[in-house]
Amino acid sequence: MAMHNPPHPGEFILEVYLEPHGITGRELASKLGVSASTLNRVLTGKSGVSPEMALRLSKGLGRSPESWLAMQHGHDLWEARRRVKLSDVEQLKVGAAQQRDAAGRDRESGARRERDESATRYSAPSARGR
Repeated sequence: MAMHNPPHPGEFILEVYLEPHGITGRELASKLGVSASTLNRVLTGKSGVSPEMALRLSKGLGRSPESWLAMQHGHDLWEARRRVKLSDVEQLKVGAAQQRDAAGRDRESGARRERDESATRYSAPSARGR
């Protein structure tokens, strides 16, 4: 079975861990503490790897939980690129000076004002104030 590029984590588990070592999905499910049907949905690509499953796979098979989630994310994005049509999507043109905060003020000047007020509050006492 040829893997997709990038592979679904289920394909990867089958081809790297289970098939070469003669391990069944039921055996792995038992070791991971999940039902055979839950793991089967991952192995067949019908379900993705959740954060909880990533933790279980990490402990049971190795690799970090982040790597399992990254593999799932990479596969999902690959699938979306094949499926989603972007021809009707237009880019919104927004310049930095046009961005406003909730009060309608220019964000940049608001940030500058806050920085200046903060510097004034935390500066050393002036010679007059002593």
